[in-house]
Amino acid sequence: MSIPIQYYINAFQQLFFPHICCGCGADYLKDNQFICASCMHMLPETHFLDKTGNPIDKIFEGRIPVTAAGAGFYFYKSGLVQHLIAQLKYHQNKEAGKFLGRCLGRQLIATSRFNSVDLLMPLPLHPKKEFQRGYNQAALICEGIKEVWPKPICTKAISRLIYTQTQTQGNRISRWKNMENAFWVVDPAYIKNKHILLIDDVITTGASLEACGNAILSVPGTKLSIVTAAYTV
Repeated sequence: MSIPIQYYINAFQQLFFPHICCGCGADYLKDNQFICASCMHMLPETHFLDKTGNPIDKIFEGRIPVTAAGAGFYFYKSGLVQHLIAQLKYHQNKEAGKFLGRCLGRQLIATSRFNSVDLLMPLPLHPKKEFQRGYNQAALICEGIKEVWPKPICTKAISRLIYTQTQTQGNRISRWKNMENAFWVVDPAYIKNKHILLIDDVITTGASLEACGNAILSVPGTKLSIVTAAYTV
């Protein structure tokens, strides 16, 4: 039995241009896969998006009027999701953001809580930080969402005014104080009378999302929902 020429082409490509799983390094992926089936099965979904009163809703309860909120996956120390987000934020792996976005998009499609969303908005980075990183990781997540849930992406309405260092070591109160007046409305026409879905990679205290959400809600007629790729437990 003759072996198809495509077999040799695929073998050559895999030898010199290996396509490996971003999670475990396995090399038995299809061309359109980012992680292998085993790693995909290990992703710790929260199942929050379709539940009112979930832990992400409660973060903002009594602080800012959020229509719906949720997170796609749990963020565990040394876990697969932490690895993917580290790849996205610190190792120039843009595809990790788009992959997480596609996962979120499929979860958003499966629930009716976000049906009235008009625009996707990545949490803005300060221009200095975006220049240092080369991109806004939240914007890449939005691009992934849009691939499976075709909503317009808005990046021109809100800007980050204050540069802050990473807040992973700060407590809840210090994070909120650091974010006071950190965002401002550049052009309200983009979001007036729109339901905005604000997107970020990970949520802990929600201080940055709350500050940006307040700027969004200062524009007449806006509604706010919030979704992140991961939730720190």
